[in-house]
Amino acid sequence: MRFRAGLTPLAYPPAQRALELLGISLFPILAFLGFQALESGPFEMLVAALCGPPLLHGERLAESPAGFHPSPMSLGKRAAVASGLLGMLCVLAELCFLLPELLVARDALPFYKANLGLFRGILLACIVATFVLGAVGVLLLRSKTHALLGIGLGSVALLMGGAQAEPLDVGGHRAFAAGLDYFVLELLVLGLLFIPLERLFALREQRIFRAGWQTDLKHFFVSHAGVQLLSFAAMIPAQALFAWAVDLDFHRAVAAQPLALQFVEIVLLVDLATYWVHRAFHQVPWLWSFHAIHHSSRELDWLAGSRMHLVDVLVTRAAAFLPVFLLGFAQPALYAYLVFVSFHAVFIHANVRWRWPRLRWLIATPEFHHWHHSSDEEGIDKNFAAFLPAIDRVFGTAHMPGHWPRRYGTVRFQPPEDWLGQLVYPFRRRRQGTPYG
Repeated sequence: MRFRAGLTPLAYPPAQRALELLGISLFPILAFLGFQALESGPFEMLVAALCGPPLLHGERLAESPAGFHPSPMSLGKRAAVASGLLGMLCVLAELCFLLPELLVARDALPFYKANLGLFRGILLACIVATFVLGAVGVLLLRSKTHALLGIGLGSVALLMGGAQAEPLDVGGHRAFAAGLDYFVLELLVLGLLFIPLERLFALREQRIFRAGWQTDLKHFFVSHAGVQLLSFAAMIPAQALFAWAVDLDFHRAVAAQPLALQFVEIVLLVDLATYWVHRAFHQVPWLWSFHAIHHSSRELDWLAGSRMHLVDVLVTRAAAFLPVFLLGFAQPALYAYLVFVSFHAVFIHANVRWRWPRLRWLIATPEFHHWHHSSDEEGIDKNFAAFLPAIDRVFGTAHMPGHWPRRYGTVRFQPPEDWLGQLVYPFRRRRQGTPYG
């Protein structure tokens, strides 16, 4: 088989390759079955033993009735929806394999080329899992639409080349690409990580496919697939307004510091800059119309943090980029920060009941950020910092009592629930401004 130059797969012995692909193929299926096992009685007892006393106003809201087991229909629904989502990811991944110059982030291409065999194996695993989960849905459900959709998408992925898809020649190198690979990998990795965590250590009893998850998935897609364009747009204000302040000798001195120290400095300076921008989004009425979209989720989980208006995203990222642009940190320190923030931003919205008593005032935890999203009176306009609760303590906006909030969301109004409605909501004319809270 012929491969495009630079995209030759890794050379593995056939037996090792077969075992690797078998293991990768079984992992998503075993993970899905594991999600169901987490709801069984013995696991709930283990969770109760590990997590200690109730934390939520004396009531553990995530407790399940004694002897609860998911029904075959419930299992079939989850399998069918999971098959559809995984099938969608497979088709999008195929597009990344076929059109890397158009759809794959430029910075990531060398890494993909060096590990092409691994990524082909992951794609094969996802296609196999799509068919298996779809078959489970067909067997257990009367309405087979979602299951058949998943199987159909898996078939489309195979017709597009499957795990052996090769790049098409689209004519020349392009400076920018859509970043579709970032969306596919982030959704796959974060889903496999946080869904079982939220089932095992749930703060509140809520469905995996809760109300509003489709809207949040659209926000996730836009912010990840458009990461390069959004990042470029966020850099423009700093470069246009502060290019005169850049000192290359100073940049070299900053970049010569130990990487660990640079990482801490980035976290501190970015959090200081975004703290005031975040606070302004709450206190300036016309800015609140944009930020209210982020606060409109009534159920928090790992995906809910993606619900952000594009104006909110751009302004916040522009503020975060300013200290990085002016100080000139080394690339390894920046990459470490980006990996950290990619995980941390998801984690603090997750539906997990971990309190981290020894770290809760050192680094932002789910408890800290859940209070920021609370619609309880005591939590409104609190905890603006993204990483460091100490910043809120210094400026008098910290709030973390000995219990979790009861409610989330906006107080006096509710923005539209659909993605397009949320996008245009701040620009619509209203007799009165967006109610605060």
